[in-house]
Amino acid sequence: MTETFSKWDAAEHLGSREDARLYLEACAEEDPGDGSLIRAALNDIARARNMSGLAGEAGLSREGLYKALSKDGNPSFTTVMGLEPSISG
Repeated sequence: MTETFSKWDAAEHLGSREDARLYLEACAEEDPGDGSLIRAALNDIARARNMSGLAGEAGLSREGLYKALSKDGNPSFTTVMGLEPSISG
């Protein structure tokens, strides 16, 4: 019998602000020091919580937020702090 696997997406498991907060805290603890895991966690959280709405709250376009939180993105401190109220509630 052949095993099949599907891609796991953290965004599908972040149903509440508390889930998002705990996930971000865990990623911050495990980040290798370059912010890459925190950026990835913010991307997951933004996708789970309405990217367009969060982009507006952070003062960016939806596309700008996608780019800032992408694997090659480098979000500014202002962008990250603009997302904080929506994540932590």
